[in-house]
Amino acid sequence: MPSPDSLRAFVLAAELGSFSAAARRLNKAQSAVSTAIANLEIDIGFPLFDRSTRSPTLTPEGRAMLPHANGILLGTREFMAKAGSMAEGTEDRLGLVVETGIDLLPVFAILETFSETFPTLSLELLSTGPNDTGALLKEGRADLGLMVEQEDYPAGFQFRGVGHSTIVRVCGRDHPLAACVRPTYADLRQYRQIILRSRYHHPHPVGDEAKSALVWQAESPGLIVELVLRGLGWTELPMPSVASHIADGTLRQLTSEFQQSDQLVGIDVVWTEQRALGQAGQWLRDRLLAVPQDRWLGRRSG
Repeated sequence: MPSPDSLRAFVLAAELGSFSAAARRLNKAQSAVSTAIANLEIDIGFPLFDRSTRSPTLTPEGRAMLPHANGILLGTREFMAKAGSMAEGTEDRLGLVVETGIDLLPVFAILETFSETFPTLSLELLSTGPNDTGALLKEGRADLGLMVEQEDYPAGFQFRGVGHSTIVRVCGRDHPLAACVRPTYADLRQYRQIILRSRYHHPHPVGDEAKSALVWQAESPGLIVELVLRGLGWTELPMPSVASHIADGTLRQLTSEFQQSDQLVGIDVVWTEQRALGQAGQWLRDRLLAVPQDRWLGRRSG
């Protein structure tokens, strides 16, 4: 059975591109790392690295084994995190980042119970623009994220879908489009569209396809709502961002001929392998995963 030390040396050497860099990260001599990887190769019966070049590169077999090594190490970290939380209590801090536009009502309901279950824990709540949640998780600013789903996640990220958010098309009540019973694609193209964008310029499922030849971009749903309320364009946003304005009549929801049903985007709970969740983090993750899917749609009665 490969030892955790040999697997850790293999993974770090693969990620950092050299045995010496892995040794520095592990605070060990390079010879110790080289020996650990060599012993691992003996145990499994084939080479993981091609050493014929100046810097060792993964063999095809090494590339195939890397995800499995990562999985074993993740399981070990989760086991130790669980054991530590059971033996010593819970972590003293937890960070949760929620992407703007996601309905917060299910989150608030969970946090009410969370505050009673972990009364001494310091909780940091962060709000981020579209697709920027991953950056905060990777930087270690947060332990858990709630975000619109991505087609692909970086290596080391764990995620699970929990539901969907409803995307609606709106304009101000005095905007010319408000007079259209069912605006056509040609109608929309005549007026400025304000699109939700990430500060890092990643594409985003909410309004990621420009339907107008005139486009403004912003990273904050709240800022976009203010622009639309002032008649500066129309937009497509998650229902929680606009529900109160639709209810009071200051925004008009636009139902078009070419899209008869609600547009939906998935919502994921996301965490990383680098920060193993303790007792409180696991509790919060599990409660978020247990929220009924229809609670995330952001629709309001009345």
